[in-house]
Amino acid sequence: MNTTTKPALKPFQFEVKMGSTDTPLVGVIMGSQSDWPTMRHASEILDDFGIPWERRIVSAHRTPERLNDYARSAKARGLKVIIAGAGGAAHLPGMVSANTPLPVHGVPVQSKALNGLDSLYSIVQMPRGVPTATFAIGESGAVNAALQAVRVLALHDANLSDMLSRYIENQTLAVLQVPVDMP
Repeated sequence: MNTTTKPALKPFQFEVKMGSTDTPLVGVIMGSQSDWPTMRHASEILDDFGIPWERRIVSAHRTPERLNDYARSAKARGLKVIIAGAGGAAHLPGMVSANTPLPVHGVPVQSKALNGLDSLYSIVQMPRGVPTATFAIGESGAVNAALQAVRVLALHDANLSDMLSRYIENQTLAVLQVPVDMP
């Protein structure tokens, strides 16, 4: 193989269930509409893997009853993982974790005031006994939170496990072995 060019990727086709009527397995929630540009990246990964998901705006501060209802009913409604994105005070992921036994993946949304560090610190500093996984600020965090949800679901789904293995293999194949001069 020529080590100065990118190797050809193996064909990788996801079985997409966009618009599926299947019961959602992942909840993608956010504190406000302004969080959607970040959180949509999580939904795109879930679509790529054909995982049915739902999206909701659930504010920890403005709609606390909605938050409690959502978190407490999530397992009974068939959800397996919740991805919660929030900016600023970013209490949403932790409050959801406090109200559900499901894994909660917190995504700090980049804020104007402190560039997302406030969100990151809020989500990562959970008290003992309220586990909340915390990912990177912004788009990378949303993508990785979704990929982590795929990994959780793949533990009990052989087809999804195979798809995840191909995804990881394609990432490896896409990395050059030596640097090349860019035009």
